[in-house]
Amino acid sequence: MSARRRDDVWDPLVPSEKDMERAKQVPDTPQTRAPAYRLAFDDPEFLCREELRPVRLQLELLKPDMLLQERGIRSTVVMFGGARIPEPGGEAWAAKNETQKKNLEANAVYYEQAREFARQCSRHSAASLYKEFVVVTGGGPGVMEAGNRGATDVGAPSIGLNIVLPHEQAPNEYVTPELCFNFHYFAIRKMHFLLRAKAISVFPGGFGTMDELFEALTLIQTGRMERVPFLLFGKAFWRGAIDLGFLAEQGTISPGDVELISFVDTADEAWAVIADFYALA
Repeated sequence: MSARRRDDVWDPLVPSEKDMERAKQVPDTPQTRAPAYRLAFDDPEFLCREELRPVRLQLELLKPDMLLQERGIRSTVVMFGGARIPEPGGEAWAAKNETQKKNLEANAVYYEQAREFARQCSRHSAASLYKEFVVVTGGGPGVMEAGNRGATDVGAPSIGLNIVLPHEQAPNEYVTPELCFNFHYFAIRKMHFLLRAKAISVFPGGFGTMDELFEALTLIQTGRMERVPFLLFGKAFWRGAIDLGFLAEQGTISPGDVELISFVDTADEAWAVIADFYALA
C-alpha cells in the first residue's frame, strides 16, 4: 500500500525522485558523464534551451499556482508600488540628486500607509484562516516591503512575487518564506498577481508600477477581468503623474472609465472602499 501519491491517488509507477537518485549511482564513465545521458527533467542546460521556452513558461505558471492551492489561498489583495520609496526616517538610497531625495523622503508617508493597509487586510484575512484577502506584493523593497511587513506585524502570512533583475530585487525579510516565489518571465508574474485578486492597490512608483497599473486596468476596462476595487494611493501624486481627465476629453478613454478607479490617501479610506464593495462587516 506504499504506491500512493501525496494526494492519496494510487500510483504504482516509480516516482521521478527515485529515478533521479538511481541515475546518480551508476558507474562514472564517459557515457554517464555525457549531457545526453541526463534525465531530461533533471538537466538544467536542456531546460534552458530556447526551444524549451514554452515549457518554462508553463512551469512558472504551474509552480506558484500549485503551492498557493496547497496552502488553500483563494483570494488576495494586490499591492503594487515603488521599490525606491523609503520607510519614514529611512535613507532615500535611490535618489540621484537633492530634488529626488526630498521627494522620496516626502513620499515615505506611502510606506507607512502601505504597511497599515496590509495590517487591515491581514486582520480581515484572519477570519478566513488566511485563505481570503491575503496580501501579495512584488516581494522587493520599498512599498513592497511595507506590504509584507504590515502582514507580519499582525502575525499573518503574505506572498512575494519576486523577479530576477540586475538591481533592486531580492526578497524582503517579511515575505512568508514558503510563499516567496521567483520569476524569469514578467508576463507570468503579472498573471499571478491577478489570478486571485479581490482588490488592487497601487502606490506611487515608476515604470514597473505604471506597467502593472495599466495592464490590470486594461483587463478590467475591456471586460477580460471582473471589476474589483482599484485603489490609487496618493491623490496628488497620481493626478500629477496621469491626467485621466485629459484622456477622457481626447476621447481615448470613455468618461466612465475614470470611475473604475478610487483615489485614496489613507489605509482607512482604502479599506472602506473594499468593505463597501463586498458588503463586509
